[in-house]
Amino acid sequence: HSVDNSGDGTYEAGVIVIGGGIAGASAAYELAAETDVILLERESTFDRHATGRSAAVFRESAAHPQLRALAVASRPLLEGPPQGFCDHPLLTPLGLLTPATPDRLDDLEALAASLHPTVDRVILDGEELRRICPVLNTKFTGGLLERSAMGVDVHALHTGFLRGLRSRGGVALRDTPVTSLEREGNRWFVKAGSEVFAAPIVVNAAGAWCDEIAELAEVVPIGLTPRRRTVFIFPAPSEFEVKGWPMVREIDERFYFRPEGHDMLGSPCDETPTTPMDAAHDELDVAIGIERIQEATTMTIRHVRHAWAGLRTFAADGAPVCGFDPRHPGFFWLAGQGGNGIQVSWALARLTAALISDRAIPEDLLAAGVDPKTLAPDRFARQ
Repeated sequence: HSVDNSGDGTYEAGVIVIGGGIAGASAAYELAAETDVILLERESTFDRHATGRSAAVFRESAAHPQLRALAVASRPLLEGPPQGFCDHPLLTPLGLLTPATPDRLDDLEALAASLHPTVDRVILDGEELRRICPVLNTKFTGGLLERSAMGVDVHALHTGFLRGLRSRGGVALRDTPVTSLEREGNRWFVKAGSEVFAAPIVVNAAGAWCDEIAELAEVVPIGLTPRRRTVFIFPAPSEFEVKGWPMVREIDERFYFRPEGHDMLGSPCDETPTTPMDAAHDELDVAIGIERIQEATTMTIRHVRHAWAGLRTFAADGAPVCGFDPRHPGFFWLAGQGGNGIQVSWALARLTAALISDRAIPEDLLAAGVDPKTLAPDRFARQ
């Protein structure tokens, strides 16, 4: 749909989405069903940063209640994507196991009780724990198994949104870094690369760079914090067949590990504050992850096959930000997913489309507990 119809070299659309990761791609996909959309990505690939480096697991037990509600509301697309969206299932069975020592069993019960009613969960004793994951240390005497947690094919999900965007007439452009945003009359003019794009509405879905995009538009930042998360691959213990093991996450999220093909994937669950950047892992974080996993298991990790890091971006209260900036007409925030962007993408995209179109919030989002007011950017006191 989007064409140069202004006569002055400006490309016009109903909405411009800045950021081609999972947040921007999913929002553009939903918006393209209703209006002309141009998606702008500064990198040479749409999944260069957080999306392309995610070791995503679908779970409905994130720390913030709104993240849990958004995950519940996103499950239908992940379980049953529309015709032509992808050519194989997006979810694979995994399970999420949280072991606990005797002094943490009450906390484990509280965690189980806090989960959304749709979560398929069971409390295990120590013997059951080690039947499911035989390398766990005997200090763990109980555990919570979330049987409804699933592995996610991030690439297929992200590609499906981009493919769907294009099939609905939307435009997705790479290598188009945004260098200026100005509001003139009732439109935003966005200079990106050598081109100028115009639309009444701009969606700021630039991940760790969302506050920087806001500053370009002379919009007050909301105080997002990018945090580095380290992940590494190591050989699976040769004496076990690890296929079928769940993801194991320490109750205070000090580490996790899970099968990754014939290997294992681990993380120290680090959240090191940083600036927006092309994140690189720190060998010390890898060493900390190895130490924590070895302390909790009988595994000995002698070498690491591969390690990397990505950025997970947080708002101050831990909830995503989704809504129009109250002071700047047509400037829409879609930010701060805090490492949960993959599993909440469809619900946030549908909420974004409803708010931008000024129509009723989908009933299933409200039924899951999604609260637009809790997610709105006007919850932050900004000068």
